[in-house]
Amino acid sequence: MAEEEGPPVELRQRKKPKSSENKESAKEEKISDIPIPERAPKHVLFQRFAKIFIGCLAAVTSGMMYALYLSAYHERKFWFSNRQELEREITFQGDSAIYYSYYKDMLKAPSFERGVYELTHNNKTVSLKTINAVQQMSLYPELIASVLYQATGSNEIIEPVYFYIGIVFGLQGIYVTALFVTSWLMSGTWLAGMLTVAWFIINRVDTTRIEYSIPLRENWALPYFACQIAALTGYLKSNLNTYGERFCYLLMSASTYTFMMMWEYSHYLLFLQAISLFLLDIFSVEQSDKVYEVYKIYIFSLFLGYLLQFENPALLVSPLLSLVAALMLAKCLQMFVPHKENGHMLKFLEVKFGLNMTKNFTMNWLLCQESLQAPSQDFFLRLTQSSLLPFYILVLIICFLSMLQVIFRRINGKSLKETVTLEDGRIGERPEIIYHVIHTILLGSLAMVIEGLKYIWIPYVCMLAAFGVCSPELWMTLFKWLRLRTVHPILLALILSMAVPTIIGLSLWKEFFPRLMTELMELQEFYDPDTVELMTWIKRQAPVAAVFAGSPQLMGAIKLCTGWMVTSLPLYNDDDLLKRNENIYQIYSKRSAEDIYKILTSYKANYLIVEDAICNEVGPMRGCRVKDLLDIANGHMVCEEGDKLTYSKYGRFCHEVKINYSPYVNYFTRVYWNRSYFVYKINTVISFQS
Repeated sequence: MAEEEGPPVELRQRKKPKSSENKESAKEEKISDIPIPERAPKHVLFQRFAKIFIGCLAAVTSGMMYALYLSAYHERKFWFSNRQELEREITFQGDSAIYYSYYKDMLKAPSFERGVYELTHNNKTVSLKTINAVQQMSLYPELIASVLYQATGSNEIIEPVYFYIGIVFGLQGIYVTALFVTSWLMSGTWLAGMLTVAWFIINRVDTTRIEYSIPLRENWALPYFACQIAALTGYLKSNLNTYGERFCYLLMSASTYTFMMMWEYSHYLLFLQAISLFLLDIFSVEQSDKVYEVYKIYIFSLFLGYLLQFENPALLVSPLLSLVAALMLAKCLQMFVPHKENGHMLKFLEVKFGLNMTKNFTMNWLLCQESLQAPSQDFFLRLTQSSLLPFYILVLIICFLSMLQVIFRRINGKSLKETVTLEDGRIGERPEIIYHVIHTILLGSLAMVIEGLKYIWIPYVCMLAAFGVCSPELWMTLFKWLRLRTVHPILLALILSMAVPTIIGLSLWKEFFPRLMTELMELQEFYDPDTVELMTWIKRQAPVAAVFAGSPQLMGAIKLCTGWMVTSLPLYNDDDLLKRNENIYQIYSKRSAEDIYKILTSYKANYLIVEDAICNEVGPMRGCRVKDLLDIANGHMVCEEGDKLTYSKYGRFCHEVKINYSPYVNYFTRVYWNRSYFVYKINTVISFQS
């Protein structure tokens, strides 16, 4: 105990010396106190090399096997290679269709420079609107993919769509490898990495959306975030040598910047990470200079991202910059200044957490999206059946309680040990562990409110749970609390750290491996003939200069499959596009034909597409149907007691327009229909009768 205690003044002086001279002298004094280790025997070096080699081989192999599995599963699910190009593109729905359409545009451009110019000054996508698509939609993945496709000569070997999805599947392999390495760094054994990968793949319904929406920004960005976390984990380790620390720092810098460039919401995740590092610094369990080096990476990435994203104002007013700037100047939080770039996000959070009420269609429509709902019971049941959730809770509790012990020791003025041995049983004294505990609690708290965040949280649940059950240090911490004396605790901890993950792995293999093989053997089919017929009609019958109006999800598919101009897009980070979506959705409200006509012609629309699935929606969540949200926003439905009800003398437009009677036939002429879609040409009307 005498070795562990020391005056607080000396600890603070060692952590943050007042001058460079003191810092250098402190380093020299620290180095002189450490005895020079003897050179390790050759067989020890060989064992270390063999361990690292096998671990690296297992990590890379896991990533490659997962990428190949995704490719095979995607082929079986959509019967991809046997479909025509139009049918393949229909599988990219919603905002995914928009991203891939710009990849196609880049390949069609006469040169890379011309392609970039057309994207940054794009007036061929949304009517009456010129947008910088690269900035607004974070199209750097598509720019990179198009350059690689042409520069590598792949256009002579592989079709563009296979090259595109191949890159995304490859990134998912890197994602899995990074999680493997993080768990390995924390536990000291690559067995934890193998268990992490197993849990990740088994729970892939909750770990990734790659199976349903390949071009999503998160599928491009999260692999880099996983690499950044792996590098940060290594960087925070106390026993890291200078070369290892430098490598982790460089990898962390590169992956942080790349992550920020790939996804417009990346700075929110880095904001949570910055809070975790701030708390780590407050608890004085890690040298402040390391934490502030990470802050510098944030600042540099934000500044460089601001310049290369065409002076994107969202980065200047991001919570990450506000927090880091405040921490670097005063080491305390300041009030965030709301700005229109983050205004809709703040309003959404206010309504989501019950701090405010609204009848606004756009806000309520966003709140009704499945990805923004609270997790269902099935979510917890799936995680429990795969044994992931119980072990995660066990590991989190032990690490959290051990972390609290460290904090209380620090508050009581006791210094921390330079190196924590297995016999000490203090897993919460390791800074990288504390960081991950805080970070997973923050992400988990948000995932309990917004289900879409589970795709960010659950991969790290897999990693943390696997690290814990494979870590002798965690078991030793538990035995210290239990004061185990019947069996030697160190021996038992080493045995359990090998036996428990082995048992878990065998049980997972027995139960889930046959299911994975069955999925690869089953030949599924994506069947949507109505949409194929609609796209074919548009390409053959509609004028090239025509502008289409309809739901934003369908407009994304039209932009990709036909290239025709549309009135709105399924993007939710632009106030003008959100307002357009709300106005176009009025075709499913109880508004007059004249009102709808005025709305559509204000956006220069030539054709209107009505979807039966929306018009006749009978979903279980009555308050979340599009027509219900429109009625609430327009005052045609009572939302809560005390509301004023405005009766509409008009029927629902999407029903009335199908009957073909006046005045609807004066404004709209039906030109095509099938079981799912009704297409109307918007007539030219000289004047209106009031």
